[in-house]
Formats: sequence, C-alpha cells, structure tokens
Amino acid sequence: MIYQFGPFELDSATMELRADGECRSLEPQVFALLALLVENHVRVVSKDEIIEKVWDGRTISDAAVASRVKSARHALGDDGQSQRFIRTIHSRGFRFIADIHTLHGSSAAGGEPASRPSLAVLPFHWEGAPALHETLASGLPDELITELSRLRWLFVTARGSSFRVGTGDCRYGEVGRLLGVRYCLCGALEVSNRRLTVTVKLVDTLDEGIVWADRFSGGVDDVHSIREQICGRVLTALDLRIPMHEASRARLAAPEDLDAWSAYHLGLQHIYRFNRTDNLAAAHLFQRAVTLDPCFARAHAGLSFVHFQTAFMRYTADLPSQIRQARHHAERGLELDPLDPFVNFTMGRSYWLEGDLDSSLSWLERATSISPHYAQGIYARAWTEALAGHAREGRTHVDLAMQLSPIDPLYYAMLGTRAFTHMVLEEDTEAAYWAERGARSSGAHVLMAMIAAAAHSLNGDAERAARWAANVRERNSALGREDFFRAFPMKPHAMRARAAQALRNLGY
Repeated sequence: MIYQFGPFELDSATMELRADGECRSLEPQVFALLALLVENHVRVVSKDEIIEKVWDGRTISDAAVASRVKSARHALGDDGQSQRFIRTIHSRGFRFIADIHTLHGSSAAGGEPASRPSLAVLPFHWEGAPALHETLASGLPDELITELSRLRWLFVTARGSSFRVGTGDCRYGEVGRLLGVRYCLCGALEVSNRRLTVTVKLVDTLDEGIVWADRFSGGVDDVHSIREQICGRVLTALDLRIPMHEASRARLAAPEDLDAWSAYHLGLQHIYRFNRTDNLAAAHLFQRAVTLDPCFARAHAGLSFVHFQTAFMRYTADLPSQIRQARHHAERGLELDPLDPFVNFTMGRSYWLEGDLDSSLSWLERATSISPHYAQGIYARAWTEALAGHAREGRTHVDLAMQLSPIDPLYYAMLGTRAFTHMVLEEDTEAAYWAERGARSSGAHVLMAMIAAAAHSLNGDAERAARWAANVRERNSALGREDFFRAFPMKPHAMRARAAQALRNLGY
C-alpha cells in the first residue's frame, strides 16, 4: 500500500518514505511508528498501542516513544510546535492529521510487488459441518500473522486487510495486486472421524505457482499441540523457502540490475556452501546490498557471516582481522535492527571465534527468544551448549532444530552437534553414528570429516577413523589438531583431552 500526503509517499511494501521521489532513510522503529500513525490516520493512536505494535509490548520509557515521534516529525520537516503532520493529543496519544491519498499495490515497475518479500496470510477455508474447531480457520491464521511478524526481513500485511480480501472470491494474483504482496499463505481445515487435518500452502502471487505446501493431522483432542506444530513448521519453512525462491528469481536478472534484497538473497545461496569460492561470491553480493542500502541490517549480518566463515574455515592466516570484521558487521546490524534474530545469531557466532562460549550463548539465547522457532539459532545455541559441557540441554535444542528444519542448509552441522552431545557424555558409539551422518550429508565441510575421524577413533573403529582422516588430508592437508580446537573450543577438560588423544592417534 502507498500513502500519499503532501510531497511524501509512504510505501508499506518497500518500507520506504519518499519525498518528491527521493528515498529518505529511517530507522526501522521510526518507520514502524510513522506507518502505524499513517495507516490509522482516522483515529488517535494511544501510547500503549504504539508500544505494543512498535516495541512488541516490551517495557520502554516515555522518553523512547517521544524520541521516535520526534525523529518521525523531523523526517517530514515537522516539529512539536507546528505539528503539521503528527499531532499530540494530550493524555490520549498521537494522530496523523494530513490529508492522505491511498494507492493499492506498490511502486515496483509493471505493478509487481516491490523487491522486499511481502506476504498476506489469508483466513483458512473450513471444510465440513460447523463445529467448535471452525474457529481455527480464523484463529490459526491470526496467530501465524503475529508469529510471522517476528521475521524482520518479511513484510506481513495486517489482519484487517488480508482477512477482508481473503474472504471473497479473489484469485491469488488479484490478492497480490490489491495488497501489494508477492506471496499468499493459505490453508484448509477438515475434521472427520475425530481427526483434524490441516493443509497449508505458500503461493507466488505473480504466477500463482505453489512454492511450498505441507499437511498436518492429529486427533481433535490434540488441537493445541497441532497448532503449535503448524506455527513452528510454517515459520521455519518460510524462513527457508522464500529466500530460496527469491534467489531463484534474482538469478534471472542481470548482475547490474540486482536490487539490495535480490543481492542479499543470492548471497544466502552462496554462504551456506562453505567453500572459498562461494564465500567470496557471497561477500560481493552482500557488499552490493549494503552499498545499495546502507541501512540494510541483514546484509551487514551476511557480511558478518562471510568473515566468520573465513576465520572458522581458516581461509586466511590473518584471523584477528576476520574476527574484528565479523564483530563489526554484526554490531552494525544490531544498531540498525536489534530485534532481527539473524543479526543476533551472527553476533553470537562472532564470539565462537574467540572461544568465548558464555558471551556467544547470551546472544544466541536472545536470537531464539526473539524468534522461538528460529531453527538455525536453536542449532547454534545447542552447539555452544554442547561444547560448554551442557550436553543434555544441547541435545534437546539440536533435536528441536532438526525437527523444525529437516532440509536446512546447515542440517549437517546439526548432526555434528548431536555427535558432540554424545562425546561430552562419553557415549562413543552414538557419537560415531551421528558424526558419520553429519560428515556424509550434503554440503558438509571438511571440519565435519575431522569430527567423524575423531569420533570413530574414540569408538575404537580404527579403519573408519583412518578413512575419514585421509578424507580430511585430501581436502585440506594443512588442517591440524590446533585448527580443530580453534573451531571447536571444548570446555570440559575430559572431553578435550579425549578428542586430542584421538586426533594424535590419527597423526594430527
């Protein structure tokens, strides 16, 4: 949706404020506040509602609200005296008072949704006779809208608009045009013989093709656990499927035509492959995204990931410089958007490189508290817990991560983390089994093979241990025991001593 007032345009799909066609940079919270006031210009917006919508209901001071209002006024050339756009209604809140002209769709060429991924969650279709569980047809999508709003990179249309359009006979393409969204999430529910079945699908509104679909079922008495399962799986799936789909579309564009979001999504395709060539390609793409949009928090997080990988995989001898860059870009991302889970994830991983597991864990816990279904954050937390000696907590979290994201590009690392949880407890047979699975998985980097070699050695299987050690030397002959412990800074002395002896037995 585009709102025009005076010389300004506020584009909710692109999260842009434009003055005479020129984009004005706004902090995410300032834009969220301005959009809230503009979208509700027919009424007064209370301070409590602002805190609920902009700060997710967290406890904040009146001064913080006043500061964001001041910044929004400044962006519009307004102030607290003239109040030409934003008027303070004493003891009640704020109201946007300028005349507004509303346009459907977005400013993208050809009437297509803008480059930033955008989504409308439609009310689910109920199949069967009316029943108590029919409330799920609106309740479940409503809950999904709330949870999906935690994905800071994704614009989610408000319930009032998506439910109004979704109750009619509009085709998905028409929904996309009316709401200015690229994707629709829709579904159907059915109860038969005391069994509840829910189907969910993600549709591209440009061609009405199905990007992803899944099916859930269970007894009607388990409706609450099914609801939780659906929310978790949908959030994780969309966090993977939409970027993959965006990257596929971006590959069709000439490199010089890529916008910031397209460059970022293409960068994600390269960063998870864990080799020098793809890491360098990801660096160029994330840097292009930052150049095009200096306030793009996730692109800075992507650059942090690039430097983390360079140090973690020992692509350079200058490790201190890479660690500093990983921390710098994570900190910059936090300045721009402190509530993005991916940004907090990269901040936590930057501490891995220094072996500071306590600091790492605090940031990873923050990432998963912001987005409880963030599978990669949950896995990274499990990894940190396992290496710190908290094997049972780590196992619980890594099992949850694998359940949430069974096709994750870092799934092999989740398997390796499961192996570490067994190493801590000296369960060598189980450790060897999970390490073998991880090392054989698609995309597994050379350090996973080193884990498998150590695990098999501890389990007394000299033949398999030697085979994996040979695999490591063939892929990177320079890797040694010290590199292993820099990458995996094990804190329990017994675990570290056993792993060190296993590697010595293999010639490291």
